Amino acid sequence: MTNLESFFVQLPARGLIHIEGEDRFDFLQRLVSNDIDLLKTQPVLYACLLTPQGKFLHDFFISEGPDVLILDCEGHERAYDLFDRLKKYKLRSDICLSVEEISPVYACFGEYPRPGYQDPRHPDLGWRSFTKPTEIKKGSFDTWDTIRIKLEIADGSRDAILERSTLEELNITKWNGVSYQKGCYVGQELTARVENRGLAKKHLKMVKSNECKDMRSSCGDIGLAVVKD
Repeated sequence: MTNLESFFVQLPARGLIHIEGEDRFDFLQRLVSNDIDLLKTQPVLYACLLTPQGKFLHDFFISEGPDVLILDCEGHERAYDLFDRLKKYKLRSDICLSVEEISPVYACFGEYPRPGYQDPRHPDLGWRSFTKPTEIKKGSFDTWDTIRIKLEIADGSRDAILERSTLEELNITKWNGVSYQKGCYVGQELTARVENRGLAKKHLKMVKSNECKDMRSSCGDIGLAVVKD
């Protein structure tokens, strides 16, 4: 029975990257910040693509379909940018890449969508689905955005400075976006060094909109900014 308090929101500007081929797992494993082997025991993982110097480029959710890996990423030109960067790493890998610049993604609260998966960063962000719910009402995106900001969870390029931000300052290491047990990946050396030596002196924090000039994403009277600890 549907919970009367159940609702969903549509997450704006999402895209999809599809990776097919025999080498799809090995291809991503040597590139992204999280461990692809986690898909053997969980339906989705959160990960990032970094510069060789360990700075943020893209974040995304990786799930598995029939003979394909699916990256739920930022949409429009950001999806094409990720697609082009992945193509540059293809080399002789037996993979086929394709991109959808825009694809609906929904966050559901109070009810488990089928198909769907819980946001791997934090359960309070709801269940994500590519299928629009039909049995529950639609809510405001601001509801999801407010929860995210209060949790101090980054939302891709809304909160990151591309090619400058580190995963530590964006709290991505805290919210299940990095594996320190897997082998090497692009940008791994700096990410590990910042973590091991405690080098990050600033982090993404929730602030009142009138308290900080260097705001990143915001909703209502609150937002996120990178500030000194």
